[in-house]
Amino acid sequence: MLPQALNDRLRQQARRLGVSLASLCHLAWGQVVARASGREQVVFGTVLFGRMHAGAGADRALGLFINTLPVRLDLDGTGVEASVRTTHARLSELLAHEHASLALAQRCSGVAAPAPLFSALLNYRHNTPALACEADDLLSGMEWLGGEERTNYPLTLSVEDFGEALGLTAQVAEPVSADRVCGYMQQVLEQLAEALEHAPNRPVRELDILPAAERSYLLEDLNRTAAAYPSERCIHELFEQQVRRAPEASLVHEDERLSYGELNARANRLAHHLMRWV
Repeated sequence: MLPQALNDRLRQQARRLGVSLASLCHLAWGQVVARASGREQVVFGTVLFGRMHAGAGADRALGLFINTLPVRLDLDGTGVEASVRTTHARLSELLAHEHASLALAQRCSGVAAPAPLFSALLNYRHNTPALACEADDLLSGMEWLGGEERTNYPLTLSVEDFGEALGLTAQVAEPVSADRVCGYMQQVLEQLAEALEHAPNRPVRELDILPAAERSYLLEDLNRTAAAYPSERCIHELFEQQVRRAPEASLVHEDERLSYGELNARANRLAHHLMRWV
């Protein structure tokens, strides 16, 4: 769950701009994808409800109308507020194609199969209390055993909209951490709210995705490489000492594997060969 204060700030900015909260979340997710991939133009999938243009009685029809289609965003020097409005406009335009097949979108894109049109997905889900109460009534007398979600996309983030609260659910392929992905999204949402409140012309590319703890880990913890060693010894002496300590230990370079002993013998032969030219 996201902090309640952040939820309130995001909803207030969405109302001020006359856009959906989903538009803010799509822009934030686009920035996560952009910074993680090192690109400013990104394409990711978005899940469409599928009932907006399904005709009369669609709200009472059985079966799923849900569809997944690509959305393209530019995370560049455009101001944050302008980027929010552009994102909202693109999502609105996409609704006119909410029943188009993903195969058709792939053909229109020019991206040749079997390369995927996108590998990251955002699912903005409305989980209102009213629906939850209705579900409780329907399941009266039944025992809930559990359930699991699965997706064929390697990176999926669901924004859980509970009406007055927001949560994040991530499904990612190993070894990526779902907690870290949610942390990136929360950080961008906080930066987005801050920019919309105080610096709406700030370039959207400047929104950071790294929480303070993650930044400290990457810049400080991983760079603590200092280690004590006998500085009075030469490097070849230290290597020979290691050879004597574990002659059968191996070094691997590409497809070749050599024990320390074999490598030391090769080095000695090379040294004697060079000495003849001195």
